[in-house]
Amino acid sequence: MELLCKTVVFFLLVSPSFGIDWEFVQNFIAIAGPLPSKLVNRVHLQDQALPKEAQCLAVSEAHDYLCQQGLVALELPQYFSHLREIGVTHYKVFLPWARILPTGDARKPDEAQVQCYQELLRTLVAADIRPLVVLHHQCVPGAVTAKAMGGKATAFADLFLEYAEFSFRAFGDLVNVWLTFSDLPEVLKSLPYDDPQHQAQALAAAHERAYTIYHKKYSLAGGKLSIALGVGHGLDHAALELLSASLQDSVDFLSLSLQYYCGNEANFYKKLSEFQNVWKDTQILIFSLKFLDCDSMEENPSIPIAAIFTAINKDQTLTIGYDVNELLDFSSHVLSKANTMQEDQDAAPAPRSSYQTVWEMFANQPELERDSFLQDVFPDGFLWGTSTGAFNIEGAWAEDGKGESIWDQFGHAGHVYMNQTADVACDSYYKTSYDVYLLRGLHPQLYKFSLSWPRILPAGTTETINTKGVDYYNRLINRLLDSNIEPMVTLFHWDLPQALQVLGGWQNDSIIDAFVNYADFCFSTFGDRVKFWVTFHEPWVISYAGYGTGEHPPGITDPGVASYKVAHTILKAHAKVWHLYNDKYRSQQLGKVGLVLNSDWAEPKTPANSEDVRASERYLQFMLGWFAHPVFVNGDYPDILKAQIQETNQQCSTTVAQLPLFTEEEKSWVKGTADFFGLSHYTSRLVSAVTNGTCTASYESIGHFSVHIDPSWPQAASSWIHVVPWGLRRLLKFVSQEYTGTRIPIYIAGNGVPTEDTGDLINDALRVDYFRRYINEALKAVKLDEVDVRSYIARSLVDGFEGPVGYRLRFGLHHVNFEDSDRPRTPKASAYFYSSVIANNGFPSKVLDRSSAPVVFHQPMPSKLPYLPASEVPSKAKIVWEKFSSQTSFEKDMYFYGTFPEDFTWGVSSSAYQIEGGWDADGKGPSIWDNFTHVPGNIKNNDTGDVACDSYNKVEEDIYLLRALGVKNYRFSLSWSRIFPNGRNNSINRHGVDYYNRLIDGLVANNIAPIVTLYHFDLPQALQDIGGWENSEMIDLFDSFADFCFQTFGDRVKFWITLNEPQVIAWVGYGTGEFPPNVKDPGSAPYRVAHILLKAHARVYHTYDDKYRASQGGVIALCPNIDWVEPQTPSNPRDIEAADRYLQFLVGWFTHPIFKNGDYPDAMKWKVGNRSELQNLPSSRLPVFTAEEREYIRGTADVFCFNTYTSRLVTHATTQLRPFSYEYDQEVVTKVDSSWPSSAVPSQRAVAWGMRRLLNWIKEEYGNPPVYVIENGVGLNTKSQVDDNSRIFYYKTYIDEALKAYKLDGVNLRGYNAWSLMDSFEWLDGYETRFGLHQVDFDNANRPRTPKRSAVYYAEVIRNNGIPLPEEDEFLYGEFPENFVWGVATAAYQIEGGWRADGKGLSIWDKYTHTPLRISNDDTGDVACDSYHRIEEDVEMLKSLKVSRYRFSVSWSRVLPDGTTRYINEKGLNYYERLVDALLAANIVPQVTLYHWDLPQALQDVGGWENDTIVQRFKEYADLLFKRLGDKVKFWITLNEPFNAAYQGYGVGTAAPGVSIRPGRAPYVVGHNMIKAHAEAWHLYNETYRAKQGGLISITLNSDWAEPRNPHKQEDIDAAKQYLEFFLGWFAHPIFKNGDYNEVMKTRIRERSLAQGLSQSRLPEFTESEKQRIKGTYDYFGLNHYTTVLTYKINYPAGILSYDSDRGVAAVSDRSWLSSGSLWLKVTPFGFRKLLRWIKEQYNHPPIYVTENGVSERGAADLNDPWRTHYYRSYIDEALKAVVLDGVDLRGYTAWSLMDNLEWAMGFDEKFGFFHVNFTDPSLPRRPKASARYYSQIINCNGFPDPATGPHPCLEPEPEVTPTDTAPGLSDSVQFLGLDLTSQSAEIALYVLFVLSVVGALGLALSAFRCRKTPKSLHKQSHTELTKM
Repeated sequence: MELLCKTVVFFLLVSPSFGIDWEFVQNFIAIAGPLPSKLVNRVHLQDQALPKEAQCLAVSEAHDYLCQQGLVALELPQYFSHLREIGVTHYKVFLPWARILPTGDARKPDEAQVQCYQELLRTLVAADIRPLVVLHHQCVPGAVTAKAMGGKATAFADLFLEYAEFSFRAFGDLVNVWLTFSDLPEVLKSLPYDDPQHQAQALAAAHERAYTIYHKKYSLAGGKLSIALGVGHGLDHAALELLSASLQDSVDFLSLSLQYYCGNEANFYKKLSEFQNVWKDTQILIFSLKFLDCDSMEENPSIPIAAIFTAINKDQTLTIGYDVNELLDFSSHVLSKANTMQEDQDAAPAPRSSYQTVWEMFANQPELERDSFLQDVFPDGFLWGTSTGAFNIEGAWAEDGKGESIWDQFGHAGHVYMNQTADVACDSYYKTSYDVYLLRGLHPQLYKFSLSWPRILPAGTTETINTKGVDYYNRLINRLLDSNIEPMVTLFHWDLPQALQVLGGWQNDSIIDAFVNYADFCFSTFGDRVKFWVTFHEPWVISYAGYGTGEHPPGITDPGVASYKVAHTILKAHAKVWHLYNDKYRSQQLGKVGLVLNSDWAEPKTPANSEDVRASERYLQFMLGWFAHPVFVNGDYPDILKAQIQETNQQCSTTVAQLPLFTEEEKSWVKGTADFFGLSHYTSRLVSAVTNGTCTASYESIGHFSVHIDPSWPQAASSWIHVVPWGLRRLLKFVSQEYTGTRIPIYIAGNGVPTEDTGDLINDALRVDYFRRYINEALKAVKLDEVDVRSYIARSLVDGFEGPVGYRLRFGLHHVNFEDSDRPRTPKASAYFYSSVIANNGFPSKVLDRSSAPVVFHQPMPSKLPYLPASEVPSKAKIVWEKFSSQTSFEKDMYFYGTFPEDFTWGVSSSAYQIEGGWDADGKGPSIWDNFTHVPGNIKNNDTGDVACDSYNKVEEDIYLLRALGVKNYRFSLSWSRIFPNGRNNSINRHGVDYYNRLIDGLVANNIAPIVTLYHFDLPQALQDIGGWENSEMIDLFDSFADFCFQTFGDRVKFWITLNEPQVIAWVGYGTGEFPPNVKDPGSAPYRVAHILLKAHARVYHTYDDKYRASQGGVIALCPNIDWVEPQTPSNPRDIEAADRYLQFLVGWFTHPIFKNGDYPDAMKWKVGNRSELQNLPSSRLPVFTAEEREYIRGTADVFCFNTYTSRLVTHATTQLRPFSYEYDQEVVTKVDSSWPSSAVPSQRAVAWGMRRLLNWIKEEYGNPPVYVIENGVGLNTKSQVDDNSRIFYYKTYIDEALKAYKLDGVNLRGYNAWSLMDSFEWLDGYETRFGLHQVDFDNANRPRTPKRSAVYYAEVIRNNGIPLPEEDEFLYGEFPENFVWGVATAAYQIEGGWRADGKGLSIWDKYTHTPLRISNDDTGDVACDSYHRIEEDVEMLKSLKVSRYRFSVSWSRVLPDGTTRYINEKGLNYYERLVDALLAANIVPQVTLYHWDLPQALQDVGGWENDTIVQRFKEYADLLFKRLGDKVKFWITLNEPFNAAYQGYGVGTAAPGVSIRPGRAPYVVGHNMIKAHAEAWHLYNETYRAKQGGLISITLNSDWAEPRNPHKQEDIDAAKQYLEFFLGWFAHPIFKNGDYNEVMKTRIRERSLAQGLSQSRLPEFTESEKQRIKGTYDYFGLNHYTTVLTYKINYPAGILSYDSDRGVAAVSDRSWLSSGSLWLKVTPFGFRKLLRWIKEQYNHPPIYVTENGVSERGAADLNDPWRTHYYRSYIDEALKAVVLDGVDLRGYTAWSLMDNLEWAMGFDEKFGFFHVNFTDPSLPRRPKASARYYSQIINCNGFPDPATGPHPCLEPEPEVTPTDTAPGLSDSVQFLGLDLTSQSAEIALYVLFVLSVVGALGLALSAFRCRKTPKSLHKQSHTELTKM
């Protein structure tokens, strides 16, 4: 060993002569390995049998097979430590490819081998020796050669790359120096190629691909890779030359294997010189150094070594390291030295502690040096992040099955500031997309968040897993990875399940297994994607604050016992989880597991006082060492901690503290259980020694220290945080010295500072300064102190719930407004600052040079567009109206799902004057808009663009938003007067140019393509002073400006727009004069200006084309504005021509010259010319282009760009000739449809379908050029609302129409840009109208920008590249259960008619429909479908449908005319008996509803359902029907839709009986009585009839499904639940749950009633006996469902007494939902499945029968009803999903309705039927619609057979029956007594005739009696009806 030491000393002496400085020597590499022979013998590896492929090597070196037995010898740590002591820095590890991947397949590794080599590498790292890993050494494995042989040319490279990638993943966290191959001759010989050149090429390719992938994906921490080339090692010269040439650009250093023959130095010099000529300026590592024939070396090793050093360095070769193996082999003392190391240590003096070492490093540091700022960057691969904790941000404390946590209980017990809770917090549980949006803006590499244990395991154990909680975290993790953000997941961040705390929490050892099971579940569930795990976040806080001081939950104050016990339990739990991951998951998942420990830095209060120094060390050991020492040092607590506790206990009469003991086994188990050291640090402390400790259990007392603050340290909003940046550097050095060294990386996992919740919440300068200084101290630790810090994670992403202080302290980079239920998130100044630090990877000393790298953006390829002929009048594009104007609403509004092509570009737009501000900053000249806005009265509220969004000073902020959106492009405009203040190129403003350069550079750096508009309305005032665009000099001036811009920015800008909306410039600026320059000359100036604009555009285009296109390769166009116009009457040719003319005047004015023939469209020339002549003008007011100008203008656009916002209706008009006007010249009148959704701009209504038609028009008119939508958006009048639902509807529908145009119509659409990036100055409206995706607070000088919900939505569209069909909406093929029943439904009043027939009494609907203004068109049900007289026709329709069930209702007043059993109308009852018989004869099961709203009027006259006597009346009525029909009816429904009867009938009065004077009481009384009536009827049947009749009885409830209007908002989610509880739950909860109303209703109505001064709730109460009577009164759940609503909270004034105000929820519809014939009914199939699933979960999985579901239409009869077919197909399929996928017990489905009928207050306007009924024909013919056949097919198939399985018999077509005006079934008729009857009817008639002949006289008498009783008003009965009697 002395020999080696002398050699090293010799080298260090001679190194200065080689020009190597001391820093280089410090980083010099000394490589050892493989194991020496003696150690090989010791570990019993020398005699192992070698596999076949190893035998070819003829070697038996131990390193190749070290892991043969899956273990690392115990001697190795000692050996490696000794090597490090004598100066070895690196160690060679040869990975055995054949053993790691025995089959050559990376998916099937040998796990034991992988783990063994990981352990070997960790052993090296633990000894502070870095592994140098060789991927492959010597011959290639047989499995690999077999696969490569005969394969494609790249086969070997492919296989090696697979192996290399596996190795990088498996071992890369421990290795940063790699060699791909060594011993190349052996490798080459074993390759399956005969040609040496092919062998060399294959090897080079394999190496190069490994090099590329390594640096692309794995060298994050600055790793290096090379290949070992040999000099004089028998490598073929040609092969060596080929390899040398091939590998020049794929090595980070040159690795050489050298052989030195003593005495033959000349040959060595020659070979080395040849090599160096090839590899000039390359660092060299002597990987292998062999001395041959050097017998004298043992006596004097300096001679050959000196010769080699001289040879290598004589040409200034930079050698970075040597192989020292030969020197080690000459020593025989290695093992004996290792064995005696311990003895030497014992003899040595006691080492200084880590704290003393660090303290002395910095003790005398001058303050100036301490506080100096280091301009430098962090190492490549440094990880930047931000963090949150689950209970801080998630909210949703009891949502979706989450269990209660200790923090939930703590907050609810009032222990938090102002009784605040974390119930909603930041609402992040519902705002995953919002948080990821912010993260994309910030663009960190890491996001550290925690899992809520009780959200995943509500009771803390794996017995109950909450899948919805798991889904939340899966979504979050997936969204992070989609955004290239690595999740760092904390398993436990303080929020223990309360269920476990009840058992003792962390004081109970059983929690260890619970935690391990929880971790196991998380690793198995998320570990495939999560590679950074934190077991515990700040366990010191858990122990100290939770169980010591009791400040945190569980609030236990026991610092002497409980806190130490808890820490002990946590350490064991952590260790167990680490081992779980290490043993079970690491080899597959390749992640890291650590923990995060928090610590202050402790500085001695009196630096000169050694006791204070020692006290400071004690402070750190009590805080940090308590947890770090067991894990990172020796598995046990620090000696200082143990000694202090022992000393305190000995000094005191009682035991003050109890520190649990680790067993030896536990120590070995705990030690080393971290792959990284997570450090959380916020502040520092001054510490002084305390000599006289007290016998209290405080940490200070036990530790004999006291804590102080330097008054000069700035204090944060929190009393415990003072700003002491330099403490972080010292703490990091201490952690490195004491715990990690170079073995374990440090992750700064928590650092930040809070601010108050008052004052300037956005401009957080304190936090910016804090981050700047603290991050810089971390940089110093890395750069100056060589501390291995790998990451910095800022706390926190957003403001959150901060424990006991609630929301008073704000740590967030983003401000959260907790007063707003939307919880809007606004980036603070610190967010922008931190994002810039991330972008720069620190604090570079100079700004990086501007990048001109190409943007990752599919640029449109510049190509000349085809020349097109002039447009005809009207244009051929009129086919667009012919194609689309006749579309039905169903065809027009049907939502389409799909995606755009991969190269589609998504963007967002803005313009200079609207956002920049800085109107006179840095030399900018005034524009016409500056002057215009400064004149009072010109703009609403006298707003100006002087500051606007202040984007001139907020480049980083704007790019932050763009990055968050994920756009591919940003379209903005240049301010001409900012670049040329006077408009001319003799006045270049460099400050303005710099601004745009910064903006463009920032965009390019973030892969956002700039789309730059040269002119967007803001002409320099100096140019307006010479006439502006009326002066032809502007052509040259605009060209000069454009030329400068192309030259200055064109290296990075590849998409140029010359003019934005030239029509607006010409018409609004120079025609109406509403815009500056306020020229009011509507008849001539617009045409003159447009003429100059076109020539200016053409000039600029040619300048770009001639001077710049070849080098810059961009495209250029202009951008008109286009509204779509629809002819008022599409069938009227004049309106078609008017629509065409409107478009030609609007857009053809500019695009026709450019895209067609260089001239204006004929429609325009003719109109203006003719009208000019009529106006007695000598020539047309429209200027004329010369032939030369036409040719110059033609074709001056590479793509078609346009802006669009709305549509209009247009009709031809003869307009006045004077005054002259461009507007009158068009001879059209436009208007809007009042039904179109409005916006803040009255003329811009949302008409989404116009987008598709417009795109088609462009395609037809201009030959389908590449099209870009540059502006599209909607203005709203909401100043502060970020929940901009209307804007989402707008984008959702407009983008979908664009998608249709692309996918369905073949429009060449290439890009879409939303308007606008943020709220801005909206011209004449100032800041009143808001178009932005981001809200800007113009009242705040900081102009904070807050993402609106529409921004998050648009980002999602971009992420999906369109609107793909959601997975849950994909169609499911399959069949319903075998016994599933299919039916169709009607109701008595709606179909029966016969309102006074045969003794029927009046019902409330009879009276209601005969009351004026109640029913549409004054329709009544007097006759309706006349079903009272058409049983047979009805049954025939049912049979044709193939239904097995028919649901109908009994008219109470038809059976009991006065509602009581005093008189039974037998004729009425007989009708139902005959109907039931006819159904049974047709094998159709009757489903009978007792009450379907038509209460006998006689009962209403005594109060109706408000009178509780009705309960008994209903019971008596039911009893009669059970008696008379029950032997045949086996399916009973007591009440149909009691909600509607109560709410509409007695609340708002829109249904009979029309009561609306007690809206806050009557509905509840009615509902109360209906529930009791139902219960009584159920019990009657159950107790009296069920046994003998064997039927089912229940109730049918109706309900919409309720979706939150904003699904990312807790308040709206609560509103949806509230809506359902007030709707369905009102009746379902008492019956299907507990006999009482739900708590939501009871609480809301009680609270509002009391607030209204009432003494009790307006909601009646059930007695306990009533509850028991009501509970469980069902045999099934009857459900009527039609549609879904979007809900949100609405606050009614307290004085309003009504059901609606009690519910407090408003409902709207999504604009993308298909409409129907009913305003309230939108086609929303997804809601059906959700409602069925909700009923299952809410009401204990009842059997469900859907008793109504259907859709209406309005208008003229159309038997082809695809909308109804679509409705049934999609709704029934959702029902199928509910059965198959959700396990809903759905037993049957009943469609509404059999036929068109009286739809209550809508009369006959709305039609739901499968059969059309012509109500204008007295014979009321019924004809089947197409949907009837489709429904019968579904029934026939019992669902939807999968077409993939081939044709199904159920789908075979049946013979078509041509619909006729006769009822179905009558075509198969016979003649009987002159009547057309079916054969069945004739048979019945024969029997009837026989009976009549026997009792003729009696029959005649009865007939006469009947005639006298029939009112004259009844229609004459048909022959068919007579036969039925």
